[in-house]
Amino acid sequence: MEVGSLPVELWRLILAYLPLPDLGRCCLVCRAWRELILSLDSTRWRQLCLGCPECRHPNWPRRPHLPPVSWREALHQHALASRTWTQNGSDLHSSACLHLFRRRKDRRVWHVGTVAGGGYETLRGALAAAGPYDKLVLHAGVYEEQAEVSLKVPVEIVGMGKLGDVSLLVSFDQQCPTARLCNLVFMPAWFSPVVYKTSSGHVQLDNCNFEGCQIHIRGPGTCQARFCSFAQGSSAHFLGVAISLMDSCEFSGGDSASVTVEGAPVSERNWAFKHLVALAKTFTMMTSNGSTELSNQSGKDSMGAGSHGNKPLEGVNTMEDWSKQEVDWETNWAKQKCRDSLLPGQDGTMIEEDGMETSSVSSEEDDEQDGVKSTCLKLSYDQHGLAHLSKADMPDSSAFPALLSLSAELQRDAEARDLAASVQGCLLRRCLLRDGKGGVHLCNHGQARLEANVFRGLNYAVRCIQNAKMVMLRNEVCGCKASGVFLRLSAQGLIAENNIHSNGEAGLDIRKGANPIILCNRIHSGLRSGIVVLGNGRGSIRSNQIYGNKEAGVYILFNGNPVVSGNHIFQGLAAGIAVNENGRGLITENVIRQNQWGGADIRRGGDPVLRNNFICYGYSDGVVVGERGRGLIDGNHIYGNRGCGVWVMSSSLPQLIGNHITHNRMYGLAVFCRKDTDSAVGREGYRSLQERERGIGVGERDRGGPENFNEEGELMAWESDIDSEDERFSSRRPITVALVENNCISHNGAVGVYVKSSEPLNVVANMVKNNTAAGVSVIQSAQLTRLVGNCVLCNGWTGVTVDGECRVELRGNGVYGNNCHGVCFRGDGLIVENDVVGNNAVGIRVMDNADVKVLRNRVQALRGYGISVKERVRGVVQENLVYQGHPTSTKTPIRTNTQNLECVVLNNSLLTPRSQALWALENPPPRPHSSNPSSVTPSTLPAHLAITMTNRITASVESGCHNNGSIFCSIL
Repeated sequence: MEVGSLPVELWRLILAYLPLPDLGRCCLVCRAWRELILSLDSTRWRQLCLGCPECRHPNWPRRPHLPPVSWREALHQHALASRTWTQNGSDLHSSACLHLFRRRKDRRVWHVGTVAGGGYETLRGALAAAGPYDKLVLHAGVYEEQAEVSLKVPVEIVGMGKLGDVSLLVSFDQQCPTARLCNLVFMPAWFSPVVYKTSSGHVQLDNCNFEGCQIHIRGPGTCQARFCSFAQGSSAHFLGVAISLMDSCEFSGGDSASVTVEGAPVSERNWAFKHLVALAKTFTMMTSNGSTELSNQSGKDSMGAGSHGNKPLEGVNTMEDWSKQEVDWETNWAKQKCRDSLLPGQDGTMIEEDGMETSSVSSEEDDEQDGVKSTCLKLSYDQHGLAHLSKADMPDSSAFPALLSLSAELQRDAEARDLAASVQGCLLRRCLLRDGKGGVHLCNHGQARLEANVFRGLNYAVRCIQNAKMVMLRNEVCGCKASGVFLRLSAQGLIAENNIHSNGEAGLDIRKGANPIILCNRIHSGLRSGIVVLGNGRGSIRSNQIYGNKEAGVYILFNGNPVVSGNHIFQGLAAGIAVNENGRGLITENVIRQNQWGGADIRRGGDPVLRNNFICYGYSDGVVVGERGRGLIDGNHIYGNRGCGVWVMSSSLPQLIGNHITHNRMYGLAVFCRKDTDSAVGREGYRSLQERERGIGVGERDRGGPENFNEEGELMAWESDIDSEDERFSSRRPITVALVENNCISHNGAVGVYVKSSEPLNVVANMVKNNTAAGVSVIQSAQLTRLVGNCVLCNGWTGVTVDGECRVELRGNGVYGNNCHGVCFRGDGLIVENDVVGNNAVGIRVMDNADVKVLRNRVQALRGYGISVKERVRGVVQENLVYQGHPTSTKTPIRTNTQNLECVVLNNSLLTPRSQALWALENPPPRPHSSNPSSVTPSTLPAHLAITMTNRITASVESGCHNNGSIFCSIL
């Protein structure tokens, strides 16, 4: 019979009445018939799949409203899985003839309950009569046994009718190799909450409900549960299992963990082990190749968009919005006065330079301004030693390192690849765990694999402790009251491609020596931090999207020591990465952008390595190094932030080396001396957004407020987790002075380097150029600030300003082409062997009560005196070489106050050119001279990268932006 003899629609109507065996036979007729049968997927195959009493909707319980990819394939997979219990080869009974024709002994069907024409009244009686692999059909009713029932032969127990018609108040003890239970409701017997246990055999549970009871599986015993519901506090306990499968099950309403996996897998294997491993690998392959609904949904959430599957964040700008704002920062910043970009609670302030004179050129230079710049005798200084830093421009988003896919990460990491391929312990797949205390609890070397599950509305989703190991792939974890995933006590594992969001505490909480690999997750919209690493926790955190969390995206404290690499951390309502309370960490090649507070915030003994990151477009400062902060900040691109590029407290000891700090709206680098806690007193307007939302007062915050890093709120003594101070620093060379070296600080909206410090500071070999205000401004320096070998070039105001009572040494710097004076010095110190050339007013201006030695400098001023010594200056001006600035100038190169007898002026020279061609800085060439990087050696790098409990830390803006504190600088 040809298919084409009737319309296809009519054939489909006819075939819709065929049972499953006949559909299979029709598929064998020919290719045309096979294609016709396969085309019935959404009609007959769907009807057969939903009509099967042994299974539920293929996407139950997570998304029963969504159809599967193929109804026929779903029915096929169910048929394969439902037969696992019968594959016990040792129980095959051979016929008397050849072993090649061996067959299974004929199975009998026993009816239990009220049956017309006979049957057993009790379950125990039927089990006593049943033979191996017989089937017991339980008719509608409630079956109760007053003592434990032992299963001594392989048997199948099936409830008749709809699920719920047959209920058992029975406690089973399986002593046979295999058994199957289907379409039953289990409730606890009066004498035990355990309704099923086995320690050696294999049990298959299909389409069963468990109400207020437990199942216990002990290795080498195994379990395969499918389409089962564990309600009213029901749970599954696995002890030392080699493998067990929980597929498409629902857990709800428990007052403890829904699934507990304890103990290392036993070495002994039962007969079902190899079959379950093969089935588990099939599941894993289908999940990864099929790219589950969960990962499809996550693909819709672009990291650059303002919406990530949740309500869009208020005030979050896209990259294009930022680019539009960047265009006229340099020209329009003074007009904007910061008012267009204020955050809630921020006062309107404008930049007022403490070290900036009220007029660009003072009266004694007025008579020199009749010269025209074109007639100036310009000295060339382009060949200075830091010319390689002059080409640094603001990167665009195309320069960001791309997020790696999971397959790319696994190719790079052999350990992660082995974990992803491992199938051992309990495998939980496509399950829904909701509305209870806990999801999955692993302890005491237990192992589990969690794939494509949904954890929702629990206290915690997964807790992995005591050397347990887990693989967690493509799950959704949301709405937990505490942390979503909790690891401690040397737990390990792979956590990859999960969607972790909207949890009450941290999305991931890693502590007490736990060391997981965290790859390619989306961790977002949390009410606290995205990831917290504390209490000697470690871990490798790579290629994740961490965004929209109310507190720090990654929070490292109490000796936490993770590797944080290649992540995109953005649009958070607090800091991007916060390192606090002796935290460590290697933080490298991340994109940290558009966060409300500091991109990276380091305080209270925090000592990370922050290397090669993009820290940009933040609503506050780029990097904040607060009280007692330390760390190596190396090779980062810090740009486009609305506050400072880098904000440093003078009590901290950071090393800033080789960074590009550009196009920030305020200072490039700001160093302040006031303590953080001073700014929190009485400053209601500067409380954090979280504190205002929760109604937390300043006094409560100072007492600790609701800050809680304890597991589920219980008090814990962290002192036992913290190494001694000597142990932490035993492998490190002590650092006694903060170091700023080989950085490019350019195109910032205020001063390039702003210093108001009570501690010593070394500023060495930096390029400070094209900043809107002064290049370097030292407002307060109780101890010596050394400016050595820097190039201060083409800034919008004075090159270097030093206020009164400041102790500053300028040595070997090049100060070129600034829009006002080259150096304006009111403090105490040295100005030695600098090149101060091409500035628009006085070259070196010494005034007020300065006590200074001006020695062996080369100076040229385009409009004004080469060196101006005024008022009550004390010191020596000696052996300086002043180049003529104008060919017709009759002014003396050095202006002094004749009534001032405390300043000695000796052996200075004026140089006029013989010809313009020979007019250059030679012998030596223009300063600064190229030199090797400073004293930083590998021994100074953090040897241990990590946290103690902290109060909330806040710093606020006072009148005159940044006089004493960072713009917001909060760890939340």
